[in-house]
Amino acid sequence: MNKLLNRPLKAFTLYALLVLACSIPVYYFIVDYIWRSELDEYNEIVKSRIESGLNKLSLHKDEWEKTIALWNKTQPGTKIEKSLLRVSPPDSIYTIMRGKQSASEEDLERYRGLSSYIKVQGELYHLTIEINVEEAHETVFAIAAVTVLFFIILLAGFVILNRRIATQIWKPFHSTLDRLKSFDLNSQNNINLEKSDIQEFEQLNQALYQLIAKNISVFRQQKEFTENASHELQTPLAVLKSKIDLLMQNESLTESQSELIASLNMPLSRVSRINKNLLLLAKIENQQFAEDELINMTELVNQNLEFLGEHLIAKNNTVEMEIDEDSSVTANKSLVEIMLVNLLLNAIRHSQENGTIRIKLTDKDLIISNTGNNPLNKDTLFKRFITSSSNTPSSGLGLAIVKEIAYRYNWQVEYQFVNYFHQFSIHFRPQD
Repeated sequence: MNKLLNRPLKAFTLYALLVLACSIPVYYFIVDYIWRSELDEYNEIVKSRIESGLNKLSLHKDEWEKTIALWNKTQPGTKIEKSLLRVSPPDSIYTIMRGKQSASEEDLERYRGLSSYIKVQGELYHLTIEINVEEAHETVFAIAAVTVLFFIILLAGFVILNRRIATQIWKPFHSTLDRLKSFDLNSQNNINLEKSDIQEFEQLNQALYQLIAKNISVFRQQKEFTENASHELQTPLAVLKSKIDLLMQNESLTESQSELIASLNMPLSRVSRINKNLLLLAKIENQQFAEDELINMTELVNQNLEFLGEHLIAKNNTVEMEIDEDSSVTANKSLVEIMLVNLLLNAIRHSQENGTIRIKLTDKDLIISNTGNNPLNKDTLFKRFITSSSNTPSSGLGLAIVKEIAYRYNWQVEYQFVNYFHQFSIHFRPQD
């Protein structure tokens, strides 16, 4: 995944490379045009000097012919020939490729030429001047090389400055991000974000303050409502259940009346369990289980298995145990026992008749498995009031309580369906 600040840098780099690639041929044509213009001007100056110099000579006709012949031999790049024309035609400028006299035919050089006519001693002569322009290519390559060098220096500067500026500019943002990651809504404490002199980041902080304050307020109201409602319901539910128990013990009831009262007892028991579990969740979220201690998990598992022995016998479940001796964790003992009992009860309730329950305990993990036919829905398994089966007397809060307790101690909860076994794992330490 790319970082935000690297994206414009890549775009700028690609744009600069494109401009550089386009600039090289532009450099070539501009330098070549300037160079050819300078050579044309130079050829005109040479023409004027030759015409002026020759006209200053006072030579006989025979000497003049010898001088012209000698000139053509001793002045490479210029050639003077007597013209048969009477009127001087306009000058012409041309570019021609010629092989070097001392090199192979394939070694060509470019020449800029001037074809003109001059009058010497009243006679019309055809004058050609040619000069090598091959140096223009070398100039262009030199300019391109220097441009590339400066581009690399410029790019390196961009990268270094980008990193330094990004480190300073994005420091408040990363600080805000770290504090948001460590923010716990259960703590109900307002977050303290680092101040920034950048307007956008300060606006972001203000928006986050408002959002977090609103969420804390809503979360607190929900918790207070749950806690108060559960607390207020506890007494009337207990009174109602005791009255039903008394009615069931009345020997004067008819059979139909007894069945009717018994049918009321089951949903009432479920409502009572839900109310107790909601109270428990509210206490966990309010951090009312603050005292931690070193817990011997091996003893705790054995004690609770013995406590749940009747449930295991009722379903004729076989228990397979693989428990390390003196396995321990540091936490609140009441919460860990609630978590363990909920997992064991969940395994017993949802196991098949004559099924198998496997318990594996190490210093790192607690894994409780029970036989089953189909996998459960992972997305809703740990949500409140979601039960995997309508045939069980579950309150729908047992696994939610397990997850809440594990979350309190940063333990990882995991569910898997492996070889027809529902497997619930509590990882006390991060997995490798």
